[in-house]
Amino acid sequence: MLELFGIQLSWLKLIGIAVATWSIIGIAKWYKEEKKIKALGGHAPRVRSYWPLGLDILYGAVKGALAHKNLEFWQSIFDKAGVSSSNHGAHRYTCEGTPGGRRIIFTADPENIKAILATQFADYGKGKPFHDEWFDFLGDSIFTTDLDQWHDSRQLIRPQFIKNRVSDLQTFENNVEKLLSKMGGRGEEVEMAALFFRYTLDAATEFLLGKSVNSLDNPAAEFSAAFAEVQRVQSIVERAGPANRLVPRGSFYKGLKVINEFVSPYIEQALRLSPEELEKNAKSDSGYTFLHALASFTRDRKVLRDQLVAVLLAGRDTTAATLSWLFYELSAQPKIVQKLRAEILDYVGPDRPPTYDDLKSMKYLQHTMNEILRLYPAVPFNVRLALKDTTLPHGGGPDGSQPIGILKDTPIGYSPLLMQRRTDLYPPTSPTFPPITLFAPERWDNWTPKSWYYIPFNGGPRICIGQQFALTEMGYTVVRILQRFERIERFWRDGEQVMKAEIVLQPGNGVRVGFWEGK
Repeated sequence: MLELFGIQLSWLKLIGIAVATWSIIGIAKWYKEEKKIKALGGHAPRVRSYWPLGLDILYGAVKGALAHKNLEFWQSIFDKAGVSSSNHGAHRYTCEGTPGGRRIIFTADPENIKAILATQFADYGKGKPFHDEWFDFLGDSIFTTDLDQWHDSRQLIRPQFIKNRVSDLQTFENNVEKLLSKMGGRGEEVEMAALFFRYTLDAATEFLLGKSVNSLDNPAAEFSAAFAEVQRVQSIVERAGPANRLVPRGSFYKGLKVINEFVSPYIEQALRLSPEELEKNAKSDSGYTFLHALASFTRDRKVLRDQLVAVLLAGRDTTAATLSWLFYELSAQPKIVQKLRAEILDYVGPDRPPTYDDLKSMKYLQHTMNEILRLYPAVPFNVRLALKDTTLPHGGGPDGSQPIGILKDTPIGYSPLLMQRRTDLYPPTSPTFPPITLFAPERWDNWTPKSWYYIPFNGGPRICIGQQFALTEMGYTVVRILQRFERIERFWRDGEQVMKAEIVLQPGNGVRVGFWEGK
């Protein structure tokens, strides 16, 4: 027995009082939050959940990720909430759930995404939880920070992607010859996804550090394997929500050690150069690298490391994944290959390396890249956190056209992949506009997507800073490949491909094709 305020209490009564007090506090907190949400605009339709604390939603997210069925999981979320086109709610595509007991908003609505990324930019950001989850990998880089810290990172990196840097194509040429030498030419089977990831890693490290890791010549390179493993574990951590501490991280930290040991010597080498030497290098362009440019502005080793790894992730993986999807689709579309190759040969012939202006002038090449990014945006799912009490313009009211209330620290998950595959956002199928699930560059001849219906590089102030670099590298690579090869043969069967989305969207079963050299 215990005595409280002169009253004799049993342990059982004491536990009952504690539970009742906790419940009253919880109800009071819930009531206060509900009142604020309703004052701001109200709720979106809820995802039906059958497990305590919405744990079935968490389970579905992790299961979908491991089975490479992320798109199906997201579609099921909207279906269960009754807000997808299959439920006659095409104007909504916004709902909410409570996985792990925490309110989360899911959206594939262009107006909501526009609000998050642009019109209400100051209300949303990466947030502290995201920063903490990604800190070991990307530190305080441009991808993990908000407000002034993010702005400083962007100002630091932006000058490295101005036109005269992006239009210097020698880095691509140095590596594309090695790539071509690995692709055969008499129809032998090659796995192009693996080659593209090695190729873009070599090009990215040459651009960033001044020296390629030469993974095309050395496919067993330790750095490449470590980089992939760190991303794999990070993606599981991201999807596990409150349960992320249960995710094993042994291979993650081992991979991080390899990454850090790889970039450290380059950082030390750059820091040994005086400001005068760095300025002299900048004017000559000879041997001048992205790292040298950063070292001209900061001597902080951690800042240099974090920004390097972040830009390497963005510059290597997104381009490799997009090229992989492109040649996957081209291998099934010989007429598109013929038309694209004819345009390339018209502009530059079979041998001359294209210039930056050549790439921009090839209309069908540009349409081809637009189309592959429409079907397979490099970052298919993303998240922002409300930095203060705010709203989203759509999702509330009987028809979903009213605002919804968003409290500070509420996560908003959004999917460019699902949004860009919403049939209700496109013109009806016609002879000039094929079904939206088909890869058809010709649709861009007479059609332009509405603003915020197509965001392969995100949008607003945080739009991808390396967009032109990525498009230039992709275009250059496609041109050099199709100058040499006239036909692409597929070695994959219908239905066997999956969309693997650890961080970027890539073909989960590789891209097995063969190339035939032009006569």
